[in-house]
Amino acid sequence: MALFRTKAAPAFGVSNVNAAAGSAGRPGALMNLIVGQGTQRALSLPTISRARDLICSMVGALDFKSYRRVWNGTEYERVEIEGESWMTRPDPNVTRNFFLSSLTQDLIFHGRAFAYVTSRYSTGFPASFTWLPHDNVTTPDQAGPEWFGPSVDIQFNGVEVDPDNVVQFLSPINGLLWQGARAIDTAHRLDEMARRFASNEIAAGILQQRDGEPMSGDELSELASAWAEARQTRAIGALNSHVQWIESNATPDKLQGLESRQYQALELARVANVPPYLVGVEVGSMVYQSSAQARQDLYLFGAKPYVDCLSETLSGDNVVARGKHVELDVDAYLREANIETGGNVPPNSEV
Repeated sequence: MALFRTKAAPAFGVSNVNAAAGSAGRPGALMNLIVGQGTQRALSLPTISRARDLICSMVGALDFKSYRRVWNGTEYERVEIEGESWMTRPDPNVTRNFFLSSLTQDLIFHGRAFAYVTSRYSTGFPASFTWLPHDNVTTPDQAGPEWFGPSVDIQFNGVEVDPDNVVQFLSPINGLLWQGARAIDTAHRLDEMARRFASNEIAAGILQQRDGEPMSGDELSELASAWAEARQTRAIGALNSHVQWIESNATPDKLQGLESRQYQALELARVANVPPYLVGVEVGSMVYQSSAQARQDLYLFGAKPYVDCLSETLSGDNVVARGKHVELDVDAYLREANIETGGNVPPNSEV
């Protein structure tokens, strides 16, 4: 039996998205699009970029499956059923991985995402979609940054779009660009500080006149230059009782704020809702155990809210027939992790 049943050939939906994207060609082609400055600024931070890559790559790799809930007289049982044909490639022009990862990124940064229905089956249910980048979508009825429900006034590149042709994904977590604005700004300030000091040479020490007639600025400069030049050829130096060498305690880690930046990386991991060790931040007694444990932690603490959001939204009555459920197959992802460890996923230990 084929995995997906044959359906009537779909007809392409309305073309206002194509016009807004500047495309007169294939349906759903996206041109003249932008990436918001807030997104660019956040992704320029390695901790945020790593967290985004981990979550989006995980969600993008998941397969779809479909099921119904059947009452057996005592409780509901899940009965897997034949899925929709779009589950293999929701957008025929890109991979499923790209489609899901793009939606997930918008959910992470903005707290919501949009998919436009480019074609429908004869039944009226969607047959294909295309991702609408959030930075190109405006909703005059909801200015944000917190969303209180689906918008009924959607514009894509300034062109009105029929809300009935848009699937709106609302994250249970507020967008990172809003709830993490202060942490992101602080991280950028610390990085700028480190960049400035990285281009400055650190003095090994200072020569201080102890007594006698005060030396002029030129004389002090000549003394320092002579001392530095001599140290390039001779390891041992000599000074009279009027001048003292004081070694500098300035170090690169102090000048570049390594401790502060490490703490801020921890703050960004908290904002992104990923275990710190996954983004290379050491915290107390938490130590890395195995790739299986890492994959499990990534799902439970980082990706699960977005996986549930995508699954439940695509199970809506505007996407599939009532009673059908669409789900991203996390079980297969976790089974792979379990197989790697012979059926045992060890917990984190303390040191």
